[in-house]
This record gives sequence, C-alpha cells and structure tokens, in this order.
Amino acid sequence: MQARSRRWLAAIAVAAAVLGCVGTPETGGDNPRSSALPAPPDPVDNPTTPAKAALGKKLFFDPRLSGDGSMACQGCHYRHLGWTDGLPLSRKVGGGMNTRHTPSVYNTGYYTSWYWDGRAKTLEGQVTAAWKAQIGADPARAAASIAAVPAYQAEFQAVFGVAPNAENTAQALAAFLRTLNSGESPWDRYTAGDRTAVSADAVAGYELFNGKAGCAGCHKPPLFSDGQFHNIGLEAGKANPDPGRFAVTKDPADLSAFKTPSLRSVAISGPYFHDGSVGSLDVAVRYMASGGKADPNKSGLLVDRKLADREIAQLLAFLETLTSHERFEPPKVP
Repeated sequence: MQARSRRWLAAIAVAAAVLGCVGTPETGGDNPRSSALPAPPDPVDNPTTPAKAALGKKLFFDPRLSGDGSMACQGCHYRHLGWTDGLPLSRKVGGGMNTRHTPSVYNTGYYTSWYWDGRAKTLEGQVTAAWKAQIGADPARAAASIAAVPAYQAEFQAVFGVAPNAENTAQALAAFLRTLNSGESPWDRYTAGDRTAVSADAVAGYELFNGKAGCAGCHKPPLFSDGQFHNIGLEAGKANPDPGRFAVTKDPADLSAFKTPSLRSVAISGPYFHDGSVGSLDVAVRYMASGGKADPNKSGLLVDRKLADREIAQLLAFLETLTSHERFEPPKVP
C-alpha cells in the first residue's frame, strides 16, 4: 500500500510532464489553483480546453440533465460547502437517499479512482454513473433534450464538432470538474513564505499533524490525501456494515475500507466520513486521534495518539488554514 501511495503522489508531482495538463484550470473555479498544486492530469481522449470546461460548467448547473428535470449535478455540490451538500447522506432525484456521504468534487481531477470505494476508473465514468444513479437520467435521452436547445447545439458543434450525445456530455462535465481546484489557502501562503498568514497554533498543529498525531500517514500533501483506501473502524458493530472497497476488489483486506478524502477546505465540507456520521470537525479529529472503534480489519495507522485538548485545538487551527476562498460565478444556463 505504501508503494501505491508513493506512486500516486509521484504522479501528481509530475502530472504536467507525463500526462499532459489542463491548459487553464482556473476556468471553472474562476481563480488560479493553489501554487502547491500542479495542473491535474488530462486524459488523452478528453483534453481540457477553456471552451469545453465552460460548456461543462453550464451542464453542471442544468437540471435538464436529470430524469425528471428537477435536479442538476450542482444540487449535491455547493461551492460554499466545499463542493459537497452539507447532508449526512447524499440524496437522489425524487427524494431518495443513498447510504454514503456526498464526496467533495474539489480537486477530483487528481485522483485515479472515484467514489468512496473507488469503483469508477475514470472521471468520465464516474460522471456517467452519477448521472444515472443520482439524478435518475437516461444519458442518451437527457443528451437529446440538451441537443434540442439551439445554444447548446452550437456550443457542442464548436467544441466537439458533433451534436450533444451521452459520451461528449460526460466529457464536457468531466472537463469542468477538472477545473475545480483549490485556490491559495492561508497555509499555502505560509509555506510560500508569508509568515503572517497563519497563527502560531496552526503551525503547532502542523507539527502535530506530521508527528505525534500521525495524520500525514494518510493525508499527504499537497492534496492531503494518499488516494488509498483504509478501514477506520466506523462500520464496526453495524448490523449491515458497508463493505467499502471490498465490494470492488473482493480482497478481504479491503473490507470496510474507504478512500482517504482530501483535507483541503475540510473545515467547510462536513458532515464527515463516508457515512456522514460526524457533524463537527472537532469530533472527527477526536475520533481519529483516539484510534477509532475496534475492528479486526482496521488500519494499523489508527492508534490512540493520546492528544490533549490543547493539541486537538492546534490541529483544528491548522486544518482551518487549508480552506481556500476562490471566486466562483455560476453560469448562465441556456
């Protein structure tokens, strides 16, 4: 697992040189990304362009993509909530609920698998799956409704050279999502040399994060995630525990393991964990610092760190400095 984590982090570091880069990642987020982040990798079959990302941005906010025309993708992802929805469990079109918390789409272009269990292998695949499951659409039918809008027809012709269809609609949405990258946070400014950007408590919290608290074992910069899957004990004792990554790999070692979320803008993206069971960041930090619930498959990285209340407060002070406040203008939907 450590080798996989190192390879994933290395891929982020060399994304610009190896995989091809998003030319203007600020297009969707309206501000340049953090100086700590390289451009996210671009798939060769769906290179991001400003025009494609702008088209995807409109589609992301358009409820006509849903099965009943009532819910846009944005209905589960709000900028002021860290691109989550603020609910314990994600909702579906028609009012149904899922069994997991809505993952943030912040910095989603950096990952190599998607969903809490990593079942989607491409961002385009994740977009299509959510299009069907979350907003209840038949992608081909929804694309046909988009094609009936003259302004969309013209934009698709300009970007793709063809009319809207299920595949290129998902590609446009994915291109937009790759632009939703964190901007410069107070911590980024601090590490770039501005020693007035954060408090002394935040600096002390960072030392704990990398040392006694052990957080950096999974939450590695610059995304503050290792992109891997860990069991943190939350499913222990449940009548019907969520199998997590095991449902994908069938490897018993992956039972109830879930992807490590990024901690960028974590202070505004609660509730926390895959099941949305913890409402405050303070409680979430205390749970992790305590070593979590007993579970035979729990990650060995989770142990009681024996942190004092003062140290918890310092960790929280550091985590709050990871919040960025990009300017974001909702699009005008045709």
